[in-house]
Amino acid sequence: QVQLVESGGGLVQPGGSLRLSCAASGFTFSIYVMGWYRQAPGKEPDLIASITSTGGSTNYADSVKGRFAISRDNAKNTVYLQMNNLKPEDTAVYYCATWVGRRHWGQGTQVTVSS
Repeated sequence: QVQLVESGGGLVQPGGSLRLSCAASGFTFSIYVMGWYRQAPGKEPDLIASITSTGGSTNYADSVKGRFAISRDNAKNTVYLQMNNLKPEDTAVYYCATWVGRRHWGQGTQVTVSS
């Protein structure tokens, strides 16, 4: 079955950087679009970044455009989210996701941006 395991979250000061990773298994990773969602406390999850199967095209929510970068390594079945210039409003649980028949996502990793 589809398994997605996120890692790399933590506490960071405003202006700092983090790189999230998501290890995927249970499906043919290299042929599926991958994405990152985040869910802030009391809010619905938002799709903030996505990447095509080959990595040739990416899309970002306006809130993260220019600061975050999604990438993937199909040889390692891993998708990444590089987050730069983090702001307190980026505090959320971050989930990677894919759409194999339906949306699947992992358990999430907490990112807290605070001084």
